[in-house]
Amino acid sequence: MRSLYYYLLAVVVLIVDFFTKKWIVVEMNQYESFSVIGNFFLITSHRNKGAAFGILQEQRIFFIIITVIILIGLVWYMQMMRNKGKGILLAGLALVLGGAIGNFIDRVRFGEVVDFFQFNFGSYTFPIFNIADSGIVCGVALILLDTLLGARDEKKALNEAEGKEQAQHE
Repeated sequence: MRSLYYYLLAVVVLIVDFFTKKWIVVEMNQYESFSVIGNFFLITSHRNKGAAFGILQEQRIFFIIITVIILIGLVWYMQMMRNKGKGILLAGLALVLGGAIGNFIDRVRFGEVVDFFQFNFGSYTFPIFNIADSGIVCGVALILLDTLLGARDEKKALNEAEGKEQAQHE
């Protein structure tokens, strides 16, 4: 039952991603922009036929195959970890799952992904992205955090075990 909450998180990411992309497509022409915060943060209607940061353009079939494999792996791993009490890990996996499905749907339906968040840092423009991408990045950050916390806990447990062993020999 607890794992349903994490799947619900994936569905929330998917729904928000879907409706924001739909809004962009319906309300804006491609490449049209409007300012949210000066020239720093813009909403820009953009299409990406590649992966993150526009790499591997025009590789639709490749992305579809890879995404199917990743989605199967994510669901399998979430099922394996659902009873382990690792909320940070499961939340991270759910965010990645929701984001991956969101971009997958775009690639299958349109052959491209709708992006719209644009950030400019002086003369540098960060690659335009969407809610699905944000879910994936935040999810990966949570997975890394879980890994770091797990390594810290393992090191702490190992040090405690070594301390007990030394105390027994004295």
